[in-house]
Amino acid sequence: MSTTMTPADSPDIQPVPEPERKSMGRRIAEHPHFVLIAVLIALILLTGLIEPNYLTFRGLRNSALFAVPIGILAAGQTILMLTGGIDLSAAMIATGAAYVAANQSPEGTAIAIGAGLLVGLLAGAANGVGVGVFRVNPLIMTLAMSAILLGLFTSWAQTIFSGSTRMGDFIRTLGGGSFFDKRIPWAVVVWAFLAVFVIYFLRRTGFGRNLYALGDNAIASRLSGIRSWQVLLAVYTIAGVFAAIAGILMGGRVGAVDLQLMGSFLLPSVAAAVIGGTSIFGGVGTYSGTILGALILGVLQSMLTFLGAGQAVQQMLYGAIVIGLSWMYTRIASSQ
Repeated sequence: MSTTMTPADSPDIQPVPEPERKSMGRRIAEHPHFVLIAVLIALILLTGLIEPNYLTFRGLRNSALFAVPIGILAAGQTILMLTGGIDLSAAMIATGAAYVAANQSPEGTAIAIGAGLLVGLLAGAANGVGVGVFRVNPLIMTLAMSAILLGLFTSWAQTIFSGSTRMGDFIRTLGGGSFFDKRIPWAVVVWAFLAVFVIYFLRRTGFGRNLYALGDNAIASRLSGIRSWQVLLAVYTIAGVFAAIAGILMGGRVGAVDLQLMGSFLLPSVAAAVIGGTSIFGGVGTYSGTILGALILGVLQSMLTFLGAGQAVQQMLYGAIVIGLSWMYTRIASSQ
């Protein structure tokens, strides 16, 4: 008597599994840039409906100018968040750098810019020593650095920095001027060069890969030979320099500097990185996503301005964005 084997009974034939359906969260996690571009376009069109004159070179230029200091500050936040850190002193470093640059402007453009960048270099290195060498929590270290800088510059403003607070002509052109029939801001060009550097730095260099490794698994990275304190010292120093660049450009745009110059940009710089998909827990993120996040905030700021929303409402919205997206990205990561 013969028996007939079904495909399920045959040892050589395995059932073909049904293709797994990807959840919406997983699709967002795999292609965040497409989602961000769609959100950016939708916000631009919505702002254009609110204010038709916005859809001009001048309207888009204003949004880009607002996004520049956010994007440059967020470059520092992005590379720090990849290691599991953050810089709450970035806005104060930027303000101090701009203040010193303005004070030194009568001595010449090169000296003014160099002095401003030196502020970022020293403050960033101090943060790096605290976090990398002495193992101080990044939140505590950078918050304390912000308070120290505020105290120092408040007292120095009455003594050694009691002179000029007006930026030189070249810095004002760089921060607020435009070319090509006044359509393309010079500050956007500076940001573009910096963006190319950061993207290449993260994707194509061994040091960039070390940032991801350190944020993903600090113990494993140490066992593989990475000296975490050196990486942290370098990355906090770089973030300090980025903050100084942002402050100098913003000071050039405003023309004159005070100690409240960059205070409102700290939360948006963190929000831009989070919107772009950078994890606050480290190891995940790209600067290209952060750029889109900064542009989204730039358009959002224009829309809120047209709606008559004040600075307080904008800060509340930025805080809600950080909380909401952090929760969403955490849920997506845990569901994979």
